[in-house]
Amino acid sequence: MSGHSKWATIKHKKGAADKARGKLWAKLVRNIEVAAREGGGDRGSNATLRAMIQKGKAEQLPNDKIELAIKRGTGELKAETAMEAITYEGYAPSGVAVLVEVSTDNRNRSGGDVRAAFSKNGGSIAEPGAVAWQFSRLGVVTVPKKPKTGPAITEDQLMEATLEAGTEDIIDTGAAFELRCGPKDFGHLVHALNEASIVFDSAERPMVANTAIELGEADARKVLKLIEALEDLDDVEEVYANFDISDDVLAALGG
Repeated sequence: MSGHSKWATIKHKKGAADKARGKLWAKLVRNIEVAAREGGGDRGSNATLRAMIQKGKAEQLPNDKIELAIKRGTGELKAETAMEAITYEGYAPSGVAVLVEVSTDNRNRSGGDVRAAFSKNGGSIAEPGAVAWQFSRLGVVTVPKKPKTGPAITEDQLMEATLEAGTEDIIDTGAAFELRCGPKDFGHLVHALNEASIVFDSAERPMVANTAIELGEADARKVLKLIEALEDLDDVEEVYANFDISDDVLAALGG
């Protein structure tokens, strides 16, 4: 299983994803605002914004909150506080490289919180650029093999529907297919799936590790403890790391 898929599975099975709706909504709103600020408020031309809106709607984020976030991002509606996107780099135990994406109105507060999470959990902050070279930005869309509504989908059907849209790889993760493309083709891929009426669970542009460090159970526990501590911080949007674990270790961790 790919590193990106494995970490998503771990988060799902271990419950590391946000459970408090209020906190989750706050993060989704910030994501939409940042997407609108960076790429504009036009859903047609801003694939990242479309994906963030879809993610918000999947979590029942009210339309009025979505529209207000877009207006704040484009400057149409003045925000009470200016949000800033920052990426921190560091190392987890066992030399695992970690990227932490933050959206904040207070750089000093966020930086202090991230540094404290690293130091309290056996990690360390790194200088900008120290670990980022080990990751690449990709478009990643997760398509369930058997959606809740509609017919089951096959890999051949996905390839036929999306090959000309820039799909570079289709990974079988068990219950779903993970489609990958370059970041510039992300919007084309999402559009192709919509045109083919293919249901997808998520569409995002994560940082994916170029190589992964295989971890045993003891080291995996340490790394997951740090990552979960980072994800619990209010300002943290995403955490990426270049580790992988076997299915046996995942089972031992309670997955």
